[in-house]
Amino acid sequence: MKQEQYRNVKPVFDTHKPQVFIETYGCQMNVNDSEVVLSILQDAGYSLCNEMTNADIILINTCSIRDNAEQRVLGRLEVFRQEKKKKKRLVIGVLGCMAERMKDSLFETNTVDIVAGPDAYRDLPKLIAAVASDGRQINTILSHEETYADISPVRMDSNGVSAYISIMRGCNNVCSYCVVPYTRGAERSRDPQSIIREAKELFSNGYKEVNLLGQNVDSYLWVDRDNPTKTVNFAQLLELVALISPQLRVRFSTSHPKDMGNGVLYTMAMYSNICNHIHLPVQSGSTVMLDRMNRKYTREGYLERIAKIREILPDCAITTDVIAGFCGETQEDHDQTISLFKEVRFDGAFMFMYSERPNTKAARQFKDDVSVEVKTARLTEIIDLQNEISLERNRESIGKIYEVLIEGTSKRSADEMVGRNQQNKMCVFAAEGHHAGEYVMVEVTSCSSATLHAKIVEN
Repeated sequence: MKQEQYRNVKPVFDTHKPQVFIETYGCQMNVNDSEVVLSILQDAGYSLCNEMTNADIILINTCSIRDNAEQRVLGRLEVFRQEKKKKKRLVIGVLGCMAERMKDSLFETNTVDIVAGPDAYRDLPKLIAAVASDGRQINTILSHEETYADISPVRMDSNGVSAYISIMRGCNNVCSYCVVPYTRGAERSRDPQSIIREAKELFSNGYKEVNLLGQNVDSYLWVDRDNPTKTVNFAQLLELVALISPQLRVRFSTSHPKDMGNGVLYTMAMYSNICNHIHLPVQSGSTVMLDRMNRKYTREGYLERIAKIREILPDCAITTDVIAGFCGETQEDHDQTISLFKEVRFDGAFMFMYSERPNTKAARQFKDDVSVEVKTARLTEIIDLQNEISLERNRESIGKIYEVLIEGTSKRSADEMVGRNQQNKMCVFAAEGHHAGEYVMVEVTSCSSATLHAKIVEN
């Protein structure tokens, strides 16, 4: 049988080529997008550099999910402007969601030369080349078809162990608070064979874990254009990736409570290399708020999903997202969120206060009427409660043995290694001669709310 050949997925550093510096903000999708950008530019004759001061081109990949994310980018643009004073031919580009949302108003900073939305990355070599002769360049046209399925991302991670694979782009949910459908466009799913090829490519290059990404992975559905009866849903895709090798761990995010079916749960139960962790954003414990957020499920429906996960996958860790102080949220609504957290006992949570985003349904139709002081107090209460629950959940792991994939050396000590177990919990343990990319069995000896402390035991 002919051996399949896969390209190298690591960046090639060549100081004889034009140097590009890429800075990424926001979600895992943005990290993966930056790797797509590097692949496109590397094929066009550019080379990655790790120091901004050595760059001929600076690209900043942006996030618009909250106002403070955009403010951070605007602050970085001021830093880039100072760098541009030293190098007159330096080209600066803004990519991603913020480029799509703000478009040519970004040129008002007098720093930016290129504005490129999430579906315009193939045009970057042409846009960069045109700056010298034609000045500022912009492409923020959203596509109904672009998935970058044929592009092998060049990985910029440092550990060479875990990598992201985008399985779809865009979002059709239009949650009333969310800007994503307007910055990333309509939902479309990648050809499953291109996803399998990318996962095999990573595995052949030494990676031991892939994380399948989508705004809503549960709505993944690929339809063969030549034979519309031939389809692949997310549960089927998950199985295809898991079958590549039992030595390849598979994770995924983000799931949506209204779309996560039992098929995904049964597939997870069938394959030991699909990790026992589900990120299931709830956003609020109040059905009234969920309806106003346009989440399309109720509190009771969410709790039914939680019960089914724990029935089929008893050892599964569940994490979530929550928004404090959404438009019209009463004390009773907030109390329902608190009670849901106590009932579910999440292993972890990303917790934020509501930040109004321009042109969303919430900005157009609802009044942002919860004061900053009340938002802050409610968020603090949620955070304090979740920290208590996370500590309790981690204490339940003491004395248990887990398989851990080592990601690298601990930041605190060169004598310790760090890695995650199947439940996506970070474990720290003495190195004992082990290296990144190895699987080891560890026994948990103590914990904090964020970390499991462990010792290596015999495999």
